[in-house]
Amino acid sequence: MVLWHMVLATLWAQAPTVEQSIGMKTVGAAAISPNGVWVAWTETAADWDQNAYVTHIWVAKRAGGPARQLTQGKKSANSPAWTPDSALVSFASDRDGKGQVYVIPPDGGEARAITKSETAVGDYEWSPDGKSLAYTAAEVESKAKKERKEKYGDFEIVEGDYTLSQLWVQPVNGKAEQLTKSGERTVGGFSWSPDSTRIAFAASKDPDLSHRETTDLFIVDLADKAMRALVAGPGIESNPMFSPDGREVAYQWNPGEPNSYLNGHLFAVPAGGGAARRLAARFDENPSLAAWCATGLYFTGLERTATGLFRVKGDSAERIGSGGFASFSKDCTAAAFALAKPNEPMEIWTADLANFAPRKLTDQAAQWKPYSTAVREVVRWKSEDGAEIEGVLIKPRNFDPSKKYPLLVVIHGGPTGIDTPALSPDRYYPIERFVEKGALVLRPNYRGSAGYGEKFRSLNVRNLGVGDAWDVVSGVDSLVAKGFVDRSRVGAMGWSQGGYISAFLTCASDRFKAISVGAGISDWMTYYVNTDIHPFTRTYLKATPWDDPEIYRKTSPISYIKTAKTPTLIQHGELDKRVPPPNAYELYQALKDRGVETRLVIYKGFGHGIDKPKQMLHVMEENEKWFDKYLFSER
Repeated sequence: MVLWHMVLATLWAQAPTVEQSIGMKTVGAAAISPNGVWVAWTETAADWDQNAYVTHIWVAKRAGGPARQLTQGKKSANSPAWTPDSALVSFASDRDGKGQVYVIPPDGGEARAITKSETAVGDYEWSPDGKSLAYTAAEVESKAKKERKEKYGDFEIVEGDYTLSQLWVQPVNGKAEQLTKSGERTVGGFSWSPDSTRIAFAASKDPDLSHRETTDLFIVDLADKAMRALVAGPGIESNPMFSPDGREVAYQWNPGEPNSYLNGHLFAVPAGGGAARRLAARFDENPSLAAWCATGLYFTGLERTATGLFRVKGDSAERIGSGGFASFSKDCTAAAFALAKPNEPMEIWTADLANFAPRKLTDQAAQWKPYSTAVREVVRWKSEDGAEIEGVLIKPRNFDPSKKYPLLVVIHGGPTGIDTPALSPDRYYPIERFVEKGALVLRPNYRGSAGYGEKFRSLNVRNLGVGDAWDVVSGVDSLVAKGFVDRSRVGAMGWSQGGYISAFLTCASDRFKAISVGAGISDWMTYYVNTDIHPFTRTYLKATPWDDPEIYRKTSPISYIKTAKTPTLIQHGELDKRVPPPNAYELYQALKDRGVETRLVIYKGFGHGIDKPKQMLHVMEENEKWFDKYLFSER
């Protein structure tokens, strides 16, 4: 009888509703204690009452045992770390107003604040000797700025008014001291030397994203506050990390725009200054430093639809296993990391590095058990120019290849984003609901996507939109050719760069029954003069609109508006600086003028992303209704 009830429950199980999907918890970065005994991590859940996603810290013994929620309340707790003696968990929170760093015992108790910064604490890191905490914080508004505001009211001088972040050190028993000079640079990532006497840090002239190429590396000596440049030159130096003996500093270097088709590289430079040496030069992706200890220099990097953990081995990289956001014990014998296996949700795992047999610490999969979920698999096809494209095909569990299904294409952002076959709560587009209604979903890793090497990411240089559309349409055609896709019922959607590609398909293709454009670019000229990342466009199109108006015309969706026929939903944040809303209004008005059915929704108070549950609920329900109308004939 019990078995029969289980069978019935499986048969009756449905996909989660949009609201249920938004309400699911997700895990974030893990932090293993220096002694390797404990692991802390974050879990985020929707709080509908205050319309916010709230994050809290959880802990568990690495050897096994129950997990414990360590922080509580309406305010989030982020950035878990451990004191060097492994006695306390630290975290950042604005629970008392301004963002500060707190500590709490791993077995529970009252949290107490360590910092008393006048402005919110940004990044922070414990000194190896446990006596101090270094952190970044924005400068307090100057007297001159306050007087200006009182006299003239509030205004901004573009590329003239910046709030810089400075580096501070807070003794456990003492008063915080600012290490860097106000008004000179804005500080990014930093790292303590093993003897706790120096800090290496990255800093740029200001926080303008268009000026990231000014980021260089510096070292400050805590004894006399003397500061010197360590690495300065073209490109972006970031994420410094001392060697175990303190003699070298490893760092990441990117030749220009970080979100680009060019690979970043790893280097090490003598801490006293000198020539840098390149590490793992044959690694063909963007490496992210994780730890440097006696057993080696570790980093993570994408490899197709997975994230790998690697150790530098001369010019190459030794693969240790799978896992992202990795954290290491002090001796690097153990690690904790986030990992999502195919058709499973992201979980927190731990492993000994000697044999790397990961063991799961969380059970995020439990919240999915009441539901019937779609099946994900990686598929490949050839694009119009012969490039091999990968994507994730999402199918119902009872998929029948002899049937013809509607197809919905969901396009990721970036362009250096990536879609994987992991199970995750839906955001922006209700994928599980679409599949339950009888559709297939294709998530293409179009040219430019990360995980496939620099050459692949270069394929949409001066070919944005055009080549991307080839990859999407050829993916549709490959599934149609297999006989299980209804060619007359195909839709497309995406956010950010995915929104741009969707806009391109709206204007330049008649292959789709309906399209949804989320925070998408419609005109590269409009985008270029409004965005907060001007170098992005120059990097990919290799010109400004004043130097080469033709490439801007060729790659802009609006250039093809006279061929537009597809009903198009447009969604955009009112305060979006990355893809400013004039792009949405331009596409909307052009479609209206052409007599194409369109609907524009502007989300008040939001930037490039929708970061509150109630508005996310509306975004997803709008998309479900739009495609119900055009692909599923539900009125």
